Amino acid sequence: MSYLYETHLHTVQGSGCGISRGRDYIKRYRDLGYAGIMVTDHFWNGNTAIDRDLPWNQWVEQFCRGYEEARNEGEKAGLDVFFGWEETFKGDDYLVYGLDKAWLLEHPESAHWSRKQQFDAVHQAGGCVVQAHPFRAVYYIKTIHLAPKLADAVEVANGGNEDDWDALASEYAIRIGLPATAGSDIHNVDQFDMGHIFGVYLEKKLETIQDYVEAIRNKALAGIKAPPGRAMFHGHEKPALPVDLRDENDKATWRDFWEFMSKR
Repeated sequence: MSYLYETHLHTVQGSGCGISRGRDYIKRYRDLGYAGIMVTDHFWNGNTAIDRDLPWNQWVEQFCRGYEEARNEGEKAGLDVFFGWEETFKGDDYLVYGLDKAWLLEHPESAHWSRKQQFDAVHQAGGCVVQAHPFRAVYYIKTIHLAPKLADAVEVANGGNEDDWDALASEYAIRIGLPATAGSDIHNVDQFDMGHIFGVYLEKKLETIQDYVEAIRNKALAGIKAPPGRAMFHGHEKPALPVDLRDENDKATWRDFWEFMSKR
């Protein structure tokens, strides 16, 4: 038996681009047979819905409202709800799992981390980092930034992506030896009707978000839910934007992307 989890979900309470409330997702995911969902609203440097002029404690309290509403509704309906967030740097996004509201309240410096600071601090606190939709090419992204040494996994199938972007992400994850995840990147319950509902399979039911962190860091995911062939590389897919590769110190290597891939 396997258990299916949504790993990438936004609420109107926490994300500026969110449309649906945290509670609105619960029945739909439960009816689809999901064991749980992870609320990952846009954090400080992303498209957050929370006023950055607020004192840090107030900002965190408001940021967590979408998750808390979803969790409360999930407890009534029998669907597990876990906390995470999505942070943005220069158009590249990272899903952070394993830390909680209490940790955030004690770490206002998290709003100003570099990629390396984020990775090191999250690891020190027992969490993990997943690079989200790394080959996405939309109007607000000028360069594809890849940080293979500053992530624990790669999101290779994303409900908001085009097929070629996911195919490249899948091949990239294979070449660098990181686990592959999938998430709907859902902002609106209308996405259910479009069929763009993805997720990750696990062999064991999650008791806490730390179980998911351990599954990623131990490369113990059971598989992903995505349309057939969605994350399959055919050899002709190319990045649609310039690619910037970062090393373990978050410094640009300026190496050709295909040269990098060919050496892996």
